[in-house]
Amino acid sequence: MSAGASNPEYVNARVRSRRASLFADEDYRKLIRMGPSEIARFMEETEYEREINELGTRFSGVDLVEHALNRNLAKHFDDLLDWSEGRLYDLIARYLRKFDVWNVKTIVRGIYTDTDPEEMRTDLIRAGELDDRTIDRLLEVDAIEDAVEVLSGTIYYESLSSAYEQFEESGALVPLENALDRAFYEHLLEDLGAPAEGPEAKYVEFLEAEIDFRNARNALRLARSGADLDPATYYIEGGVLFDQNELSRLVNDYDELVDHIADNRRYGDRLSEALSRLREADSLIQFEHALDAALLEYADTLSSIHPVSVSAVLSYILAKEREVENIRAIARGREVGLDENEIEEELVIL
Repeated sequence: MSAGASNPEYVNARVRSRRASLFADEDYRKLIRMGPSEIARFMEETEYEREINELGTRFSGVDLVEHALNRNLAKHFDDLLDWSEGRLYDLIARYLRKFDVWNVKTIVRGIYTDTDPEEMRTDLIRAGELDDRTIDRLLEVDAIEDAVEVLSGTIYYESLSSAYEQFEESGALVPLENALDRAFYEHLLEDLGAPAEGPEAKYVEFLEAEIDFRNARNALRLARSGADLDPATYYIEGGVLFDQNELSRLVNDYDELVDHIADNRRYGDRLSEALSRLREADSLIQFEHALDAALLEYADTLSSIHPVSVSAVLSYILAKEREVENIRAIARGREVGLDENEIEEELVIL
């Protein structure tokens, strides 16, 4: 934890400036009509200029877009930590561990599918707490058991070790991926307590919402996977919307699941538009995108209540992630020949 006083006013002033440069929905609609090389040229005229120019001699097309996006994202989130002090630094740093989870999941999936390490490296976002040496060691191993051992001494090791036996029995990655999520959220919420009011109370409220939506997402994935796995087994504690028994019951009734979210006063009063999208979703990917949009909307709501707080920083982090994921989805979609409507279905647009 960083010592000293927090500086939310300064950090949020910088965040507002950065947020103003994010792509608008209309920009995504322009990109959908472009090929990968045109997308890279478009990015060169935006705040991605530095990354595109630095990487342009080594990569082209989708590879250039991918590397530029990941490097830019890491730069922006490193800047957040450089600007922040005291308790604010600690709250942001622990949330950015989500990219450790992203990177470890990416590598574990790559090992599982025998993907070339250089292809895995393209998808890594080095904005978390794991250092480059640990990431590079993970990329060198060729067995998931060895990858677990590389993480010895980290907050993820105990959970992954416990889940490895389930992975061996089922042959599915779900136990390992859920173990990473559990470790992340467990340490995310440690020592926060339950503040009754103020900026930190909204930070906790946001984290609870993220856990609630993660539980809903995981339960539906399990239900639609056909695997003989109990959703309650993969329940992440810390949310307010479900207990283990409710989740197991609701997962088999999509309409009742959405009703359950809508009937909760915390979400139903603030997420009317997002809940409408949930009701209209007719596939798992649409449901997941609707959940992402709901979390973005919720974060924006909390940041408007406390505009000079960590909530506003989290809202920016989610918005920046959304930009990167949307651009990546467009570039990949164009590369494989998806039409414009198919690509737009892959985007999270508010």
